[in-house]
Amino acid sequence: MYHGIPSSQLKNNKQKKMKDYSRESLELHQKLQGKISISLKTDLKTKKDLTLCYSPGVAEPVRQIANDEEKVWDLTIKGNCVAVVTDGSAILGLGNLGPEAAIPVMEGKAMLFKKFANVDAFPICLATQNTEEIIQTIRNIAPVFGGINLEDISSPRCFEIEERLQTLGIPVFHDDQHGTAIVVLAGIINACKLLKKNIAELNVVINGAGAAGLAISKLLMCHDVDNSFCTSVKQIVMCDTKGIIHKDRSDLNDFKREILKYSNRENIKGTLKDALRGSDVFIGVSQGDLLSTTDVQTMNPLPIIFALANPNPEISPEKAYKGGAGVVGTGRSDVPNQINNVLAFPGIFRGALDIRARRITARMKVAAAYAIAECVTDLHRDNIVPSTLDMNVAKVVAAAVKQAYLDDIKNMETPKHAL
Repeated sequence: MYHGIPSSQLKNNKQKKMKDYSRESLELHQKLQGKISISLKTDLKTKKDLTLCYSPGVAEPVRQIANDEEKVWDLTIKGNCVAVVTDGSAILGLGNLGPEAAIPVMEGKAMLFKKFANVDAFPICLATQNTEEIIQTIRNIAPVFGGINLEDISSPRCFEIEERLQTLGIPVFHDDQHGTAIVVLAGIINACKLLKKNIAELNVVINGAGAAGLAISKLLMCHDVDNSFCTSVKQIVMCDTKGIIHKDRSDLNDFKREILKYSNRENIKGTLKDALRGSDVFIGVSQGDLLSTTDVQTMNPLPIIFALANPNPEISPEKAYKGGAGVVGTGRSDVPNQINNVLAFPGIFRGALDIRARRITARMKVAAAYAIAECVTDLHRDNIVPSTLDMNVAKVVAAAVKQAYLDDIKNMETPKHAL
C-alpha cells in the first residue's frame, strides 16, 4: 500500500495515465504545431516605428556595438537569450533518435525557461553527432546568445563538449549532469534535516556511471568548492552494470577512471547489493526495478532513497518505505518528492544572465542547491523539495547564484574576465 492505494492498483493507474498522457500530448502537439513562438516587444504601426527598429535607424546600435562589443548585451536579445542545444543522441530515455525527434523536447525546455524565469530560449537541434562539429557550431552561433544549455547529448561526448566550451565567454551548462546533481543535493540537504542526519557522515551509493552520476558525485564531494561553503559526504561508491567501480578494474574508460577521483577511496569491490550494505543513501540514475525491499533493509536505519530512473524507478516508494526508508524521491510527477531539473536550470540561467557570468562555477551550483532546499517551509517525508510549479523557486535560485558568482570573483585570485 502507498498512501492507502494497493500496489496493483497504483501500477494499473500509472499505465492508464501514461497511455492517456501520450494520446493527449500528441493531440496537443498536432493542434499547436510548435509550443513556442517569437513575439515583438514593440509594435510596427508607422514608418517611424520601422525606421527606428530597422533601416536606417538600426545603423546606430550597429556602430555602438562595433565600437564596444560589450554593448551587445544592452542593445540586443543576447542578455536574455539561451540556446538549448542537442544532437538528439540521448533523448529522454528513448535513445539516439536524431535532431528532428529532439525538437519537441527542446521546445518544452524553452517553455520552462520562459515560464519560470522569463528567459528567451530557442531549440538548436544539430544534424551532426561529431564532437568537433558540435563544438565549432556552438562557437559559431554563440554571439547571439547569453548562455548555452546542452541537452540530451550522449555520454561520454557530453563531458568533452561541455569542458572544451568553458572558454566561450558565456555560461555553458549541461543540464542532464548538473541540473540533476543540484536538485539531488537539495533533496539530501532537506532529508538530512528531517531525519537528523549529518551530511558529513553519509555513505552514498550511486548506481549509474553516466553524465548525471559523475556530476552528482562531484557535487556531493564538494569538488572545486571551498569546504567553508560546502559540506562533503563521507564516502561515495559508484556502480555500473558490472558492479562497483574500483581502481583494479581493467574495463574502465577515461571518464569512469575520473569517477574514482571522487569515489570509493577504500577500493571496495563487489556488486550493487554489496555496496548497499551499511550505506545511508542510494541514488539511482540508471534503470528501473533494480532494488528490492530486502536491499533497503541491508542499509543503515532510515536510509535516503532517490530512485530517479524514468519511467520506472529503481524501486517504488511503496517497496522502499516497506524496507525502512526514511525518505524516498523519484523522477515521477505522480508521487511525492519529484527530483526534477526544472527546479534548477531556469533560476541558474536567470541569475547567470543578470550578473553576466562567463561560466557556471561550482560555488554557483552549491548555492542553487541550498536555495532550492530553503524554498521548502513545511518539511515532512513527502515534501523535501519544492513543487515543480512553484514560481518562487527560480527567483530564489537566481539571487543565490548571483551572490555566489560575486563571491567567486571576490574570493578567488582568478581575474574577473576569466569567470
